[in-house]
Amino acid sequence: MQRLFMSSKTATLMRWHAEKRTDDGVFRHPTNSLAWKDFDSKHSSFSADIRNVRLGLASDGFNPFRTITIPHSTWPVILVPYNLLPTLLMKQPYIYLSVLIDGPQAPGDKIDVYLQPLIEELKELWEEGVPTFDASSNQMFQLYAGLLWTINDFPAYANLSGWSTKGEYACPELQL
Repeated sequence: MQRLFMSSKTATLMRWHAEKRTDDGVFRHPTNSLAWKDFDSKHSSFSADIRNVRLGLASDGFNPFRTITIPHSTWPVILVPYNLLPTLLMKQPYIYLSVLIDGPQAPGDKIDVYLQPLIEELKELWEEGVPTFDASSNQMFQLYAGLLWTINDFPAYANLSGWSTKGEYACPELQL
């Protein structure tokens, strides 16, 4: 995350969501989502500094050999900073392969073992932050990051969240 602020150009782009976006009621960027707005209202100290990074985490498994005769599973875990403008959100320099779980079968419920170092780092970025140099303003600041959402299919959601997606309580949205 810190490297995003080492270049004055990229550091300026990381503030785009607050300084340059069009706010006309049309959904053009995740900042227009109810989730983003709700997050900001619940965590006003986090949202007070527009440089703080809002993240999305995506994961899903696949067989890299494209055949079921070779039992193998690869699970990339990717982080995406959503502060950037829409045309850059999913570009290679701004997508971070955080964890790559590779093996003869899917990690299943044991995925938390593989994710533990990432979770610890995300907790540190959320709770303590890290001192970061902002090249666009030529000053140091405390960078915080928050995970807004995950992007995955329903079975991967079950593995990542620990929620059962089968049976009577399969849909987490309907639970009170």
